[in-house]
Amino acid sequence: MPECVATAYLYTYMERPIRVLVAKPGLDGHDRGAKVVAAALRDAGMEVIYTGLHQTPEMIASAAVQEDVDVVGLSILSGAHMTLFPRVKTLLDAQGRGDILVTGGGIIPKEDMDTLAALGIGPLFGPGTSTQDLVEYIRGWFATRPQGV
Repeated sequence: MPECVATAYLYTYMERPIRVLVAKPGLDGHDRGAKVVAAALRDAGMEVIYTGLHQTPEMIASAAVQEDVDVVGLSILSGAHMTLFPRVKTLLDAQGRGDILVTGGGIIPKEDMDTLAALGIGPLFGPGTSTQDLVEYIRGWFATRPQGV
C-alpha cells in the first residue's frame, strides 16, 4: 500500500491525539502547576507542547498555529488574565484559527472567569482542580467540536 494511502487509512480508522499547547505568559516565574498539567495531559494520551516561561501572547499564538494545536492552555498567576487571555484569543482569530480552544487556569476571580467566558475563552480552572477534570473537559470539548476542523 503506498505511504499516502496508508496514512489516509490510519487517520480514517484511528483517532488522532488531541494536541495541546501549554504556556506561561507574562512575567510570572512559577511554572510547577503548568508542568503538572502538561504531564497529566500527556499521561492521558494527548500530545503536549510546553512553551516554557515568559512567553508573549504573540509567541504563544504563533506557536499554536505552527504546531497546529487543538487547545491552548494558559497558566496565569500574575493577575494579568484579563489582558493575556483575550490577547491570545484575538491573535488566534486574526490568523484564522478561531477553532482553537483557549482555556487555562490560575488565580482568577469568578467574576473575571465569567467576563472571559463571554469573550470566547473556555472554562478556567483554579488551584486544587483535579487534573482528571481537565482531561475530561478537553476530551469532551474535542469530541463535540465541529468535524473537519
